[in-house]
Formats: sequence, structure tokens, C-alpha cells
Amino acid sequence: MSRLGSIGARLYRGEVGYDFVGKRKLWYGISILITITAIVGLAVRGLNMGIEFQGGAVLTTPKTTASVQETTKIAEQTSGEPAIVQQQGDGKMRIQIAGIDTNTSSDMKQKLADKLKVDANDVDTQLIGPSWGQEIANKAWLGLGIFMVLVVLYLAIAFEWRMAVAALVALIHDITITVGVYSLVGFEVTPGTVIGLLTILGYSLYDTVVVFDGLRESSRNVTKQTRYTYSEIANRSINGTLVRSINTTVVALLPVAGLLFIGGGLLGGGMLNDIALSLFVGLAAGAYSSIFIATPLVADLKEREPQMKALARRVRAKRQKAEAREDGDALQDSDPDEDEPDDGPYAADRGAASRVAVDSGAAGAAAGSSVVGRQGQPGQRRQPASRSRGRGRPSGKRR
Repeated sequence: MSRLGSIGARLYRGEVGYDFVGKRKLWYGISILITITAIVGLAVRGLNMGIEFQGGAVLTTPKTTASVQETTKIAEQTSGEPAIVQQQGDGKMRIQIAGIDTNTSSDMKQKLADKLKVDANDVDTQLIGPSWGQEIANKAWLGLGIFMVLVVLYLAIAFEWRMAVAALVALIHDITITVGVYSLVGFEVTPGTVIGLLTILGYSLYDTVVVFDGLRESSRNVTKQTRYTYSEIANRSINGTLVRSINTTVVALLPVAGLLFIGGGLLGGGMLNDIALSLFVGLAAGAYSSIFIATPLVADLKEREPQMKALARRVRAKRQKAEAREDGDALQDSDPDEDEPDDGPYAADRGAASRVAVDSGAAGAAAGSSVVGRQGQPGQRRQPASRSRGRGRPSGKRR
């Protein structure tokens, strides 16, 4: 078994572990700080909405010798609007310009082709109206809302409402962090971003449901025992699934990292950046929230119940009684009357008296023993004469 596997087995058996639930205030503080940073970044910088949400023109040129900076400058001079240029893997340029309508797109296409020294007929133009982008945004919000409602209903039926609330808080936490990272990094928000956001919700819930399922099994009939509190059982559930969550997250992050850093960064994947960044951030945030946010929050909500409060009192009382018993045993083992000599002022007199009593008792016992023996009563028993004195002689007769 590998070292990681042995650690996972020890975590599952409860031999080792980390107190995640006990330090939940620390994790709550870290999450609140990250969330506030994301919200501030979103409020200050905003989101770089793609052309699909703003409306405009997307032009794809054939292979050209111009660089990205030169193409951006030419496109902005030609259109009079800010332009976003991405170089594709085969040397083509993808130019996005917001605020371009059908009337001005043909003239701008011809001027752009002339300055880039390419054929205007080879320039592919796609026009996107702002109404279509607004419709896409509304459908994305509608899909997100329906997803949230279904998740809460399912978790409330399959588990309990406290777990549903904790899972919903974890989902909002993951979405906020992902959107904040998009705002701070400045990546463009496209339909691919929306697809990535909806995808990470499933990954985030996967780890959370795995921990919740283990917690449900461990906490069955929890009030009939006095060994662990609910928070301690929740912490054991997190440790029992910790290695599994880490392995699942790492395996999922590796291909997403390949999309983000190789496909999007080196190959200029365009939309790959949008999907990969949302998946990468969402997967990492989902693994974090399932361990540090969702389960500790469930423990907080459950500990407010009267039954769980009574259980916590019984567990504490039992542990205090066990500690008192151990202290009493230790005090008895170290009793000075048994193990240490008495150095008091009357120790010599008591010792002499004890020796006199012992000697008197021994003498009395000896005297009694001799007297009883002489009287033929139990004491020193006389042995009768042997009846086989003549045995062993040739005739077997006495001489």
C-alpha cells in the first residue's frame, strides 16, 4: 500500500485526523475574506462581458503577417471602438468589436482587409445583436436558479434540510469566488464561461454529497451513545473522506489545467480559456467548500438542537468522570502511607510497639503449639510405629 493510501486508511479508521470542525471559525473567516475580495473586485472592475452579451461583430481573418498588437490598433482605428484580438493556432486573427451594426460592418470589413493586406472575401463576419445576448444571459440566470432549487429539494429529501442549506451556502460561495476571479483576472465572459459555471456546480456538489453521505451513516442513532458529540462525528466523516476528495479533485484538475495553460495559453484556444478558467477555479473552490464550509456548517446547525445539546452534556460528564477516576487511581498509587516511610515524631515508638506485638504473638503461638502437642490435640502430631519393620528380611519373620 502506498504512503497516501496508508494515511487514508488511518484517517478512515480514526487513528489520525485533523480537527476541521473544531477550527471552523478560522475557515469561516478565510472564506469571508476571500468572498469580500471577490465582491469588491466585481464592484470595482466589473466583468469583461463578451460580444455575445453586448452585441457587435466578430471577424475572423485569414493567415496574416501582422501581430496581435498591430491588428488591434488597425481594428480600433477602423471601427472607432475598443477591439479584442486573439491569434488562433493557424495564424488567423479573431477580432471582436462591440457596437457594430449591419450598416457599418461591410465598410469596416473592407477597410480592415485593405490594411491587413488580405482578401475581403476571405474575412468571415458574424454579427450579434444585443437582444440575443440579453436573451442568453436571462436563460443562464434561469438555468442557474432552477438548478439551485432542484439541488436544495433533493438534498432536503435525501438527507435533511440542514445539509441542503449548507450545500446551498457552499454553492454560492463557489460561484462568488469564481466570478470574482474572472473580474480580477479580466477574462472575457462568454457562453463558454456560463457552461463552465454550470459544470462546476456539479463537481462542487459531488464532494459535498460524499461527505454528507458518510456523515449520515456515522450519525445514525447518535443520541444512543455517549462517546462522541455530533461535531466530533462530523469531523471523523471529513477525515474519512479527505484523501478521496483530494484524489478526485487532483485528477479532475490535471486535464483542466492542460486546457487552461497549454490549450488556452500556448495554443491561443480562445474559448478554451473561458471554460478552463471557470472549471479550474470552481473545482478548487468546490473541494475547499465541501471540507471547510459545508460540513462544519451542518455541525453548527445540528448542535443547536436540544437533543444534540443534551448529548454534548452527557459526553462531557462521562469524560469528566473518567478523568476524575484516573486522577483518583493515580493518587492512590502514590499514597505515602503505603509506599513511603513515616518520618513523624512517633515513628520510632510505633515501630517498637509493632515489633513487641509481633514477638509476643510469635512466642504465644509457639507456646500454644507445644502445649497442644503434649496433650495429643492438634498441634505437633505423633507418628505411629511402623508396621513394616520386619519387611525386607529373607524369611519375612521377626528374629
